[in-house]
Amino acid sequence: MTRIGVQAMMLKESFATDGVFETLKQVSEIGYSAFEISQVPMTPENVDELDRARQELGVEMAALSAMLTAPPGMTAESLTDDFDKIVADCRRLDATKLRIGMLPFDAMASLDRVRAFCDATEEIAGRLADHGIGLYYHNHHIEFAKYDGRYMLDIIADRAPSVGLEIDVHWVQRGGLDPVSTLRKYGERVTMVHLKDYRIGQLPPSAFEALGKGDFPGFMAAFTGVVQFAEVGEGNLDFAGIIEESKAIGAEYLLVEQDDLYGRTPLECLQTSYDNLVALGYADLFGAPALAATAGS
Repeated sequence: MTRIGVQAMMLKESFATDGVFETLKQVSEIGYSAFEISQVPMTPENVDELDRARQELGVEMAALSAMLTAPPGMTAESLTDDFDKIVADCRRLDATKLRIGMLPFDAMASLDRVRAFCDATEEIAGRLADHGIGLYYHNHHIEFAKYDGRYMLDIIADRAPSVGLEIDVHWVQRGGLDPVSTLRKYGERVTMVHLKDYRIGQLPPSAFEALGKGDFPGFMAAFTGVVQFAEVGEGNLDFAGIIEESKAIGAEYLLVEQDDLYGRTPLECLQTSYDNLVALGYADLFGAPALAATAGS
């Protein structure tokens, strides 16, 4: 069944201040019981806390995240250098899905580099499949650039056929496409969907201060910068259509995410998204933590 969960990237500061277990406990109390882990250092201590949350709170790890290669100058785990450790983390946390969250920066330079990324990712996907782990690719807007009339995402999908897709509906919209028809297009390749709203904010007072000073470039920078991330239901996307299409194509996880919180806390934002999704009629997609459900029976 399709489940609604949380993309834990938006919890990274809470993880650092309150701890992994306590943060997941607070979010699970809102009503979320599935988590995609991203931008969390997979230290032994953090893996222990994730496993504790899985066992004591009954939450599940929808997916873990990994890079194909670590960017130059960055110390980070990658599938190229830390394959066995990443597989071990997946097994420990009972996670059968692993996702690459972004095209490597250097792969954005040319079509040849995109193809090289695809070939390396396809090879890694085969190795992961031997361990019962599926590999998925998450889009931003850059994947809707065209090469010889074809979207980069189509090139990735065709050249790395063993790699599934995780469609982020905000970035699809920002890339100029319709999220619902995009989900329909990629169909069964899509196992995970990021639920992230797309909001047009109001021009700030500073924009009009710039205008009053004759700073037209400053005003126009604010004018073109009003696109915002938003809590689900607080922007302009058709989430009823998005969720129904996601269910129709068999997506397993719909993960709430918000890249910028604009001064609110993660818990406040996640509560708003939860309330709006329940109001749309999707309370049943949140499920109940397995252990909590057992304890209450």
